Amino acid sequence: MNAEAPFGKLLDADAAAAWREEQRATGRCVVFTNGCFDVLHAGHAEYLAWARAQGDALIVGLNDDASVARIKGPQRPIVPFAQRARLLAALRSVDVVVGFGERTPEALLERIRPDIHTKSAQYKEEELPERNVVLQHGGEVRLAPHVAGISTTQTIARIIARYG
Repeated sequence: MNAEAPFGKLLDADAAAAWREEQRATGRCVVFTNGCFDVLHAGHAEYLAWARAQGDALIVGLNDDASVARIKGPQRPIVPFAQRARLLAALRSVDVVVGFGERTPEALLERIRPDIHTKSAQYKEEELPERNVVLQHGGEVRLAPHVAGISTTQTIARIIARYG
């Protein structure tokens, strides 16, 4: 039995762009989302399932460790990139995981050119720095319902309160 079979693919940007083109050639709608996904929780799983339901395939752009530290602070990530990528790829909703080192995914979106880019509704579409790249290539932005009360920051705080 192939141990990789149940997992999505972990690809570099070039391979992810080629994979996206293969999907396009067969008429499949490709959705893209991105994030740090540090300390994976139920809110992440619900969000990724929602994102995948917007199309036929889902690519997740995953911030590398250095970019997570720049965004979240020097104590993050808690879980290193390779482990975060493996967890994401194990989710049924995720077809491809691709790492990136920038704070936001404009350069990656420029290469992958998804049909749909999703983010949580905790953001406003007009404030997303990547919005223009998506629209420029004929894609659309969709905002997912935000699951309140579940976050990595809250999970870390509970762990510290109990064990710190």
